[in-house]
Amino acid sequence: MIQFFEFAILVIIVSVSGVMAPGPLFAANVAYGLKGGVKTGIKMAIGHTIVELPLVILLGIGVFSLEIFPEFRTIISILGAITLFVFATIQIKTVLRKEKIKISNPKQGPLIAGILLSALNPFFIIWWLAIGFKLISDAMILWSFGGILIMLVLHIWMDFVWLGAVSFFASKSSGILSNRNYKVLMLGISGMSVYFGITFLIKI
Repeated sequence: MIQFFEFAILVIIVSVSGVMAPGPLFAANVAYGLKGGVKTGIKMAIGHTIVELPLVILLGIGVFSLEIFPEFRTIISILGAITLFVFATIQIKTVLRKEKIKISNPKQGPLIAGILLSALNPFFIIWWLAIGFKLISDAMILWSFGGILIMLVLHIWMDFVWLGAVSFFASKSSGILSNRNYKVLMLGISGMSVYFGITFLIKI
């Protein structure tokens, strides 16, 4: 049980670097939320999950296939750490810019937008191929193939909560969603990303 809680904390905190990252999915979610409220955020999260679910399963199969190589764990730990450092750097540069978050007028429905903006987002794919791959590998060491489901559940609920909350506050024009508050949040997340990148390297 202690192992589960330790792993859950790791997944939740590390996943924040991907879930809350600024990008087209976030901007589109704000745009939909202005008119449709929390329902649009949930629909976008469902679209995001439609892409994420098969990707995680495929990565889990990849982990199982690559476990025969003794250097595998060291390599993915290093790649995961480097990717966390890169994501943290990009996020810090992004939030320190003076421009406001750009919100476009979406043309597709929120479900389709969630699918397209996830599948066509290179940062989403890179996050899963490096950081997510490391988390899936750790989960499978603890719980074999059941670890894929455990890791997925620990990660996916955050997509629904975050996208739902953002669309809700957008519909209310809440000050909680202000540029300043968002930048402070992202700086904190970047700091945690650097910390866990260091722990990945220490555990090699």
